[in-house]
Amino acid sequence: MLLQKFKITVKKYNLINSRDRIVAGVSGGPDSLALLFLLDQLKKELGFGLIVAHLDHALRKESARDADFVGDVAAKLGLPFFSGRLKAGKLSAAGSLEEAARNARLEFLFKTAKENRANKIALGHHFDDQAETVLMRILRGTGLYGLAGILPKRNMKGFVIIRPLIELKRKEIEVFLKGKSVRPRRDATNKEDIYFRNKIRNKLLPLLEKEYNKNIREVLANMSDSAACDYDYLRRRAASITPAGVTKIGLNKFLNMHQALRRLVARSVFARLKGDTRRLTFRHTNEIEDMALNRPTGSVVDLPGDVSVVKKKDSLYFYHR
Repeated sequence: MLLQKFKITVKKYNLINSRDRIVAGVSGGPDSLALLFLLDQLKKELGFGLIVAHLDHALRKESARDADFVGDVAAKLGLPFFSGRLKAGKLSAAGSLEEAARNARLEFLFKTAKENRANKIALGHHFDDQAETVLMRILRGTGLYGLAGILPKRNMKGFVIIRPLIELKRKEIEVFLKGKSVRPRRDATNKEDIYFRNKIRNKLLPLLEKEYNKNIREVLANMSDSAACDYDYLRRRAASITPAGVTKIGLNKFLNMHQALRRLVARSVFARLKGDTRRLTFRHTNEIEDMALNRPTGSVVDLPGDVSVVKKKDSLYFYHR
């Protein structure tokens, strides 16, 4: 039974506690709709509050109907519903459309959570999304953090992002929804190979399953789980070295660290200024190390997000430029 598997994941990663207030991000598609139904079935047992939120990115003509659909489902479940709509074309000039849409959606969810005094935000990423994400990052180039894939639980901007579907497969979700009287909304662009993720989902993964390893999704997901465990240990070690709020690292201390910790400490301090480590690449962390080891005092490395790091006499200092 899907609900039982869902509960096992929630317990395994300690995703939900009594008295939590959770904002569920619901697009109206199969994954987020299943997430909403499962959370609704569990809310009385675990004693948490549930709020439904939907952002219309205004990228498709029929997108306004998605908001109406999600609103109707929320009303039938007796749940509070909050929606937002971006101005048409707002995302088109904001770099990568996928990243711009993701950032806009997260900001809307953060805003909704803050206004409703919620402490957690639930998203509908599942097992197949995990496999796709790990493969995407391998192809683009990644380290241990990237291999960790989509984390079941993550702190971000004062909220806890949870993904209770992360161990459920797309096929299981589809079967679950067939037992409901509600038909999810479908985004036709998911079948088009216009985005990198779609190409992975529609072409590369099926090829790998057919020609190389029929269990490739499980292999990728298991690798992700192992990497996430290792990364979490190293992350905690790095956090103990650089207390919250610190934006500089003692130079001798940095040079005496194991290389794995050097890179994580640099990422940690960078994240304090930018808010995340997106766009921080191996090249950037390698440059920081090279500066610390080989370059003269006063040298500067420019990083993404208008962040730079300067080598001082006795420290590396990260700052907004």
